[in-house]
Amino acid sequence: MRDVQFPQHFDSCGFFSGDTLYYTEVSGISGGVAGDPVPYTVHGDNFLITLMLACFLLAVYAISNARSVILRQFRTFFYVRHEGTTEITETGTELRLQIFLVLLTCILLSLLAYFYTIHFVGDTFSLSSDYQLIAIYFAIFVCYHLLKVLLYTMVNNVFFDGKRNIQWLKSFLFISSIEGVLIFPAVIIREYLDISIEKVVIYFVILLSFVKFLTFYKAYTIFFRLNVAKLQIILYFCTLEIIPMLTLCGALVMVAKQLIINF
Repeated sequence: MRDVQFPQHFDSCGFFSGDTLYYTEVSGISGGVAGDPVPYTVHGDNFLITLMLACFLLAVYAISNARSVILRQFRTFFYVRHEGTTEITETGTELRLQIFLVLLTCILLSLLAYFYTIHFVGDTFSLSSDYQLIAIYFAIFVCYHLLKVLLYTMVNNVFFDGKRNIQWLKSFLFISSIEGVLIFPAVIIREYLDISIEKVVIYFVILLSFVKFLTFYKAYTIFFRLNVAKLQIILYFCTLEIIPMLTLCGALVMVAKQLIINF
């Protein structure tokens, strides 16, 4: 098709003679019609699949190495500890593994927030890559957990003794780690089985309610079980749990609306 014969006077046009860009119509020949682009699917995203596989392997490694700590905390979670009871302290390695599980929880939460955003808000952002949005969400969740630890430490050091404060921080790490373990199936099902995001949201709301119930119960048994003013736990829980959670939701919505491109 590209073997085109031109008249003699076409080749003697002076200044443009011999220029490769002169016969533009020859290079414009197309051999077909462009088809419809393949729609984006989460299970077809190689980056997300690799990230989920890495999270799974790292979670298995962390749980296998911190198995004794997790089982001990699970057995004693609903046990009301009496004053003067000797506690088994975790080693530095076991503590780092628990912190690592909290970071995995932040990654899984950022993936859920990303799935929710591309379904309910939009899928076109003023970013060079959508993966940057996952990184932004991850940074927000990390700051959220650090802020909660800071607030709990400041408040508990003022009103309670250091022993109960340390006991609460251990329980907070355990609850956050369990939250990540329970979120993982929802992310896997959404990514590979392509379940509707509405069902994932319902599951997450139920899971979040369960996690908040565990947090409320543990705060009551550690700080307010022997306190005369037991109703102060409502103020304590709303200030350090509900308000930060609502602030987190507002921050996620604000970031999504600032980065979305509206046509």
